Amino acid sequence: MSRASQDYKSAVKPIWCPGCGNYGAMKALTQAFLDLDIAPESIAMVSGIGCSGRMSHFFNTYSLHGTHGRAVPTALGVKAARPDLTVLAVGGDGDGLSIGGGHISHAARKNTNITYLLLDNRIYGLTKGQASPTTDFGHKTKTSPFGVDEPPMDALPAFIVYDATFVARSSTVHVAELTELLKAGILHKGFSILHILTPCVTYPVFDARTLKATLQPLPEDHDRKDKMAAIVRGYSTNPVFTGIFFQTEKPTLEERLEGQAQPFAPERSGDELDMLRKVLYDFA
Repeated sequence: MSRASQDYKSAVKPIWCPGCGNYGAMKALTQAFLDLDIAPESIAMVSGIGCSGRMSHFFNTYSLHGTHGRAVPTALGVKAARPDLTVLAVGGDGDGLSIGGGHISHAARKNTNITYLLLDNRIYGLTKGQASPTTDFGHKTKTSPFGVDEPPMDALPAFIVYDATFVARSSTVHVAELTELLKAGILHKGFSILHILTPCVTYPVFDARTLKATLQPLPEDHDRKDKMAAIVRGYSTNPVFTGIFFQTEKPTLEERLEGQAQPFAPERSGDELDMLRKVLYDFA
């Protein structure tokens, strides 16, 4: 079946500020779905709070706009219940690294087969410009009028240490690169996390021009299986590297759950409804 980008757009129009980097992320994700020819009804998107948390509204897919910091565990539940779906979680640096930060390590440990887009603009944009876990040291915000007095979190090396099986970084100013990394993350079997740098134009901590001057693709000889090399390059600030830092293969949560359930599964007669009735009657 031939698809068009319009097939993935919902009737809800984006309401981000003009020039917001999230438009680039939306464009890249739409193109990734199109290139991979994934049916909209086969996709589930769970989003958190903040500007990037609105992302799921704008796609013609199964969509859930969840509570603050809970996009990842909710997406994990969706995948456990419906392993046939392509499941994505979307959130920002405040949503994902502040109240939701504790969920990432466990999603990585479980290695559930979902793709997590962490859109990092280094600020709380929707709630009017407060400092986030990644706001630059010394940057003045409404909650830090004398400048942020804490060093920013280095998120990407943490994801590698958590042992996520796919860790990549890109930006919304390089849409073609981001599209390819999104496709790779979606196709990867296991927990994929993409750290996406996206400038906020209303409460700017960094701008597109600065970002373009700072970013550089990983060296061609970078070994994606070398965790220590990935961590070292993840900490680099000049340049800030982009690409796939780390990738490995491990059994997924869904595979392990299937393996645990198989010995207890009744003989399948082909009638799933009869199986459901039996379970319900057993607990009635």
